[in-house]
Formats: sequence, structure tokens, C-alpha cells
Amino acid sequence: MNFLISIVILLFSVVIHEVSHGLMADYLGDPTARYAGRLTLNPINHLDPLGSIILPLVLFFTNSPILVGWAKPVPINPYNLRDQRFGPAKVALAGPMSNILVAIFFALLIRFVGVYISSSLLMIFAFITQVNLMLAIFNLMPVPPLDGSHIFFGLFPSLEEKSRIFFSQFGIIFLIFFIFFIFPLIFPVINFLFNLLTGY
Repeated sequence: MNFLISIVILLFSVVIHEVSHGLMADYLGDPTARYAGRLTLNPINHLDPLGSIILPLVLFFTNSPILVGWAKPVPINPYNLRDQRFGPAKVALAGPMSNILVAIFFALLIRFVGVYISSSLLMIFAFITQVNLMLAIFNLMPVPPLDGSHIFFGLFPSLEEKSRIFFSQFGIIFLIFFIFFIFPLIFPVINFLFNLLTGY
């Protein structure tokens, strides 16, 4: 897979992820992302130096079996959400769900029209499916600051504030450790889902 194509696919996948957070928040009553001009697919508005550029480059050039990243989080004001109980968890879940839907769409294209398209286009569709599955599973992990941690805290609001503060302060350390040492172990699950969806 061409390096430039790989990065473009990853970038637009994480942009769709972040825009979905903003759209869900807007739907639930918080227009903060819309007012900030973040409900756009223009990647320039979403670039995060570490998650959108540095980390993908490191993973790519070290021949890592995974290629993940993130965009600059869309601004959310949870106090504006109509659903104060589960609103934050719904907003957090919207990002991974968007990646799952993208993965399913392109996986079904591979399954039903794969024999009619060129091998290069088939490779691109396969990469889009894999990247979006990776992003979905990656972000569902309950490791701060990933979406899974916001879903976890949203479902268990009784957790002590000290726990939230601790994980927020040291989240980036846990995240880097998770990316390089734990997440590669989950790769067989991604392969299983890819094979299940595409039939390959």
C-alpha cells in the first residue's frame, strides 16, 4: 500500500470519527462543535500533531502491524447535553460507531463486488476496512483519553473523582504503553472481524 494513500485513509477515518462526536453532541443539544466550525470533513481543522502525524509515521516506518491515530478532539460541553446521565457516553460512542459503519460498508463492497473491481481498488477497500476496525476497537478500550474511558466513566458515574483525575493526568503514559505493548495482541481479533465481514 502506497504510503501517501495509507496516511490519507487514516486521516479521513479519524476525521469522520471526530465529526461524529460533534454531530452526536449537536443532536443531543450541545452546539459547541458546530459553533467552532468543527463539523467539517476538512482535515486541516482536525489535525493533531501527535495523533495525526507523528504516531502514524512512527507506526508506518517501524512496520508496525497496526496503524492507528487520532484527530484533535472536537470541543464538547457536557452541561449542554439534554441527557445528562448518558449523554457523554453517547457522544463518546458515536466516534467508534462511525468507524464500524465505514468498515462494514467497505467490507460489504469487497464481499459482493470484489470480483468485479481491480486488485488495486480492492486493496484500498481492504485497507479502509482494516483501519476503521482498528480505530473502532482501539478507541473502545477504556484507556484515557480514548472514548472507551469516557463511556466507562459515563456508565459508572459513582467512581471517585480522584480516579478520574488520576487517569486523566497519566492517561497519555497508559496510552503509549497500550499502543505499543497491548494493542498488537488484539490484532487477531481485527483479522477475525475483517475475515467475517469480507468473506476473505
